[in-house]
Amino acid sequence: MALSFLPTMMADAVTDINPNMLRKRGIRLLMLDFDNTLVPYTTSVPTVEVSNWLKAMQQDGMALCVVSNSRKPRVKVFCQEYGLNCITHARKPFSKGIRQCLQQYGLSPEECALAGDQIYTDTLGANCQGVNSILIKAIHNHNIWLKLRHVAELPWIAMASKRRINQ
Repeated sequence: MALSFLPTMMADAVTDINPNMLRKRGIRLLMLDFDNTLVPYTTSVPTVEVSNWLKAMQQDGMALCVVSNSRKPRVKVFCQEYGLNCITHARKPFSKGIRQCLQQYGLSPEECALAGDQIYTDTLGANCQGVNSILIKAIHNHNIWLKLRHVAELPWIAMASKRRINQ
């Protein structure tokens, strides 16, 4: 697939994504990054809005799977608590975790999207596998490395500014 840093879509928060918008684009599975997409790096507890969003997405029948580079047990604990499938050690932007998720669900890349906060891992990884990429604003860039990474992403964000999800 094409090497591209431009997300297919952009949203301010994961809660801006809804099943109808996904289904209109033929998307049946939403892969979710964990850290700074669902919860901040510093906790495993989602906001009330994210918790309610996860429940609403599941009740609406949207398939969800956390695809995280993290090796920490907190990802699996969170996913168990919320009834989510998860793939850890995904190695995004490399194909390992995304391919594993596609195989697990038996779907084509075009039927899937990956929502995450990082262009150089989530967006690039999804794009290279032919999966729709949804760039989410990071919940909290709490250290200098996350802030610097965000600055490095600004040109790509500017180029993709017209790809915002309209509410």
